[in-house]
Amino acid sequence: MASSKHHNAPQKRWSKNKHRPRTDSGSDPKFDPGAGTDLVYGLHSVTAALENPNRAFRSVMATKNASAKLQTLLAKRNIAPQIVLPRDLDKICGPEAVHQGIIAKLVPLARLDMIDIEARGIVVLLDQITDPHNVGAILRSCAAFNVQAMITTGRNSPQGSAIVGKTASGGQEHVPIIEVTNLSRAMDQLKKLNFTLIGLDSEADNTIGGLNIPAPLALVLGAEGKGLRHKTRQNVDIMARLDMPGAIKSLNVSNAAAVCLYALHTAIGTPGDRG
Repeated sequence: MASSKHHNAPQKRWSKNKHRPRTDSGSDPKFDPGAGTDLVYGLHSVTAALENPNRAFRSVMATKNASAKLQTLLAKRNIAPQIVLPRDLDKICGPEAVHQGIIAKLVPLARLDMIDIEARGIVVLLDQITDPHNVGAILRSCAAFNVQAMITTGRNSPQGSAIVGKTASGGQEHVPIIEVTNLSRAMDQLKKLNFTLIGLDSEADNTIGGLNIPAPLALVLGAEGKGLRHKTRQNVDIMARLDMPGAIKSLNVSNAAAVCLYALHTAIGTPGDRG
């Protein structure tokens, strides 16, 4: 396999920040590409990585068709992919994965810490949301609404999973994921930066669209079925729900996240502004 620049250290998203290196390779052993390597697949995810100047590639495997579609971007990065058959990629990703004919092994981006959070815009916190499809879909919505960061607990985070990257459709190249050991402590740190913490609950009196709160904001989401944990509920500033007039009063957490981010953006104007 041919590759572009080989780096041993994780790459930075933004040059002004210095962060701890990532050493994890993901939580899904099927897609484990080896320590210190992120594996992404699918045209959108690989395209986003190619367009990120701070992302270094270890190698790329692609079918002739997929390679031709990304020929210009690959050439700009001086990457010569290894041409393979679709079944070769199936063996790596699994037969159910929609790899679209391309897989890339990447140097992990550098982590951000809570000290890197700025008192602006919006951040999203995940309270024990572990399903990689949900995490990836939420990350995609975060990128769409210019969220500053997504915060999750390290022991419950599937962030390194290739499924997260595929579902995020390149969102991982734009929105940093901050892993913390204690979500309540992270919430306290956000309060010190004057963030208003909004917990999502389908039974809350307030509606997301009816809030009149200036940024910075933190949207706190709980796992499907369980919702927010008791301690998390105690630590939020306000509970709110989506205003759903129909017969069904709840949504998948990733769908709810997208609607909430849209509602906050509409009501408040600049919750995701990165400045």
